[in-house]
Amino acid sequence: AGAGGAAHLPGMVASLTPLPVIGVPVQTRTLQGIDSLYSIVQMPGGIPVATVAIGNAKNAGLLAIQILASHQPELLEQVQKYRQTLGESVMDKQNRLEEMGYQEYLTQI
Repeated sequence: AGAGGAAHLPGMVASLTPLPVIGVPVQTRTLQGIDSLYSIVQMPGGIPVATVAIGNAKNAGLLAIQILASHQPELLEQVQKYRQTLGESVMDKQNRLEEMGYQEYLTQI
């Protein structure tokens, strides 16, 4: 559940369901989302809300998939493949950096 400002939505949803709830703090103009983050992570005991970084809905989606993958082997396999591609991407960037040097590499990104 994405939420900005006082960010009540994830906590309200979590209080109404026994299922996992993932809160995504939304960046605000006044406090850049820190207020949303604090509101989501400071839930009372017994009503947990999983929380990701401010504005990081992508990680919220990945976390939801990982939760589902704990009981679905085919989904777990896809998560593992995705993570492997992330690792390969980092190695490709490292190789390009070594070949180009940092100054040229920085002009390319």
